[in-house]
Amino acid sequence: MTTHTEEEVKAHAGSATPPKDTVPGIPPGEFLGHPKGLWMLFSAEFWERFMYYGMRAILAPYVAMTFFEHMGKGAEAEASLTYGGYTSMVYMTGILGGYVADKILGYQRSIMLGGAMMAAGMFMLLTPDLTIFLLGLAVLVVGNGLFKPNISVMVGNLYSPSDSRRDSGFTIFYMGINAGALIAPIICGTVVGALYGYKWGFFTAGIGMILGLMVFQLLKHWLGEVGTAPKDRDGKKSMMQVLIGAAVLIAPVYILLSRSEVLGAILSVMMLGLAGYFVYSGIKSGSKEQLHRYIAMLILFVANMCFWALFEQAGSSLNFFARDYVDMPGNIDFTVFQSANPVFILILAPLFALLWPKLEKWNMNPSIPRKFAFGLLGVGVGFYALVFAIDFMVGENGRVPWEMLALCYLIHTMGELCLSPIGLSMVTKLALPKETGLAMGGWFLSIATANYVAGRIAAIAASGGGEGNAAAGSIEGYYAVFDQLFWGGLVVAIFFFIVAPFINKLMHGVK
Repeated sequence: MTTHTEEEVKAHAGSATPPKDTVPGIPPGEFLGHPKGLWMLFSAEFWERFMYYGMRAILAPYVAMTFFEHMGKGAEAEASLTYGGYTSMVYMTGILGGYVADKILGYQRSIMLGGAMMAAGMFMLLTPDLTIFLLGLAVLVVGNGLFKPNISVMVGNLYSPSDSRRDSGFTIFYMGINAGALIAPIICGTVVGALYGYKWGFFTAGIGMILGLMVFQLLKHWLGEVGTAPKDRDGKKSMMQVLIGAAVLIAPVYILLSRSEVLGAILSVMMLGLAGYFVYSGIKSGSKEQLHRYIAMLILFVANMCFWALFEQAGSSLNFFARDYVDMPGNIDFTVFQSANPVFILILAPLFALLWPKLEKWNMNPSIPRKFAFGLLGVGVGFYALVFAIDFMVGENGRVPWEMLALCYLIHTMGELCLSPIGLSMVTKLALPKETGLAMGGWFLSIATANYVAGRIAAIAASGGGEGNAAAGSIEGYYAVFDQLFWGGLVVAIFFFIVAPFINKLMHGVK
């Protein structure tokens, strides 16, 4: 069995308190109290998220209108399944991307390759041919797997294990994500898409990805040695191996985009395999504390899945609901609501970033499991705003006030800030350094599973709510689903509030 020295275990647990500037390989210099590399990663992620959220805002409506319009109201259910399949695999491939970065390419080269693939895939979406469109989505999926988990890992690698700035650093990084997500739906959907056609929204999103690659390449010297390739893997041979592997992976991803049941089974097997691996790794480490930390991480992965299965209605069922049943002011396109969440993130994230250190000083900072429970509570309660609106506020035009959908997004965002940036930071703290990339891939695999479930939920909402005599896509069908999501979120939140002390004990001092 592989064992770790007492010093290594203490350092990983954060019981040692090294100075904040002792991370090796990082160039000297800070900006606003954080390593300069954070701000470069912030900028690169801004443009990558511009690309993703720009296309996400218009994906489901575009697919329904362009490829399934002949199905009538059934077009929305079919588009929701395609949307759920795509968004789940975007995160599912992250576990492979984490392995590639850890063992083969290093984080920096993985990010550059993944970004280039995403730009290429985005431009393929301009075609009205369904086969090429799905192939473009498959290229996007594989590229995102190389990009998304690895840039998050690099943020964690800028800080020493006990650096108190880590959570704030991830919250700042999260603001970069949401700054890109804020302007993307407005530019790609509300302006370019609504005026010139949604396919040109895809084109605009692809330009954003190219800008992100340029930022990363020009400023990567701010990272120093962080994320460079292993010494025996820094040649062209490794890059060619990964390119060939990525090309081979595109084919099964393409097939799974239209095979929802098979995709669900694969996700289930991968999650079970992931859980088995981390339990085995914890035992093999020779440290009971590390085994406990991995168990805690896996339990929090379950909470993460529950949260995102509800939250990710934003791009599908909530998007269709906004189009059909929300009273929009003026002639504003319904896609503008895809910017509601990032607007609230940018307003509230600085407050939350300040809140956690303040609560820590006052000895009132909730534990990581309790923050997850607050996040689940928020996503459940957010849906009640729409349940209430449908019950009591439907106007003569059959629509609810836009303010109630905005309120739903506001409450969801508050829940997100309690869970998502904290979860990214949690993974980098609980995983062994040599498995951080794989663990971050596991975090995104849990989101992949959630997105798959979210797509199934959205399809039920679009087809009539799954109960009673509600017509497909009717407001009664949305009411039934939103009400179930409210109660489901509430029950899961209460459960995690109850088990939080047990999970916290498993984390052995990691905060």
